[in-house]
Amino acid sequence: MTPMLADARILWVVFMGPIFALLLLAIPAFAQTMPENASAKSYGDGWECNIGYRLIADNCAAIVVPKNAYETNRAYGEGWECLHGFREVDETGCVAVVVPDGGFLDPSGKRWHCLRGFIKIDDTCQEVVVPENGYLVETSYGSGWECDRGFEQVDNLCNAIAVPINGFLNGSGYGQPWTCERGYFEQDGLCQAIVIPEFAYFDDATYGKGWKCQRGYEASVAGCKAIDIPANAHLDRSGNRWDCNRNFQKSKGLCRLKN
Repeated sequence: MTPMLADARILWVVFMGPIFALLLLAIPAFAQTMPENASAKSYGDGWECNIGYRLIADNCAAIVVPKNAYETNRAYGEGWECLHGFREVDETGCVAVVVPDGGFLDPSGKRWHCLRGFIKIDDTCQEVVVPENGYLVETSYGSGWECDRGFEQVDNLCNAIAVPINGFLNGSGYGQPWTCERGYFEQDGLCQAIVIPEFAYFDDATYGKGWKCQRGYEASVAGCKAIDIPANAHLDRSGNRWDCNRNFQKSKGLCRLKN
């Protein structure tokens, strides 16, 4: 054997030997790690448990479907779900959903709700007691009640709202439930007539005296008096006060030329 041939054989053993050794180890290892009830993955390397089995340690164990449950035939999750009308407990079993009187089973079959006219309190549905002059309503937390128009809630009753003469119900959900008619103002729980003085007109604003002085007049204790406009002045936009003309400034009730 020539030295060149001997060197070639040595190189072949050095480089190819480890590759063959790895292949020999991989083949039996793959065969050993593929447990019963498993299959090679449809993509990529490795294996996975068959439908109806789940990986436990290094084995594929059959899914144990508890009572009142059914097998889902899915490769993910627990592999079972509770029947309609049952709910899962501790991921190991299914117990019946107990629907109280006045309740009904949710379409999901896993919970319950109260019927209209009942409200959920703990694990029960208690009937809503609607007082006289009240009516049933639905809220975000269940059934409730509100008072008819003309009545207000006082404790658990609907009491008639006392509307004074010359007043009317305003339908407000808060604050004063009534408002005085036009031409009247509220005073001490009554609607008093607005007395409009001379040189004034009715003002239907919700605040103030209920009247305003005409242009050129200002409010006084007695009513509306004519505005005494000094020289070099004019009525402002409101018509009930005066301002100095341009280049004049107010000083002691007069309009004096600016320096």
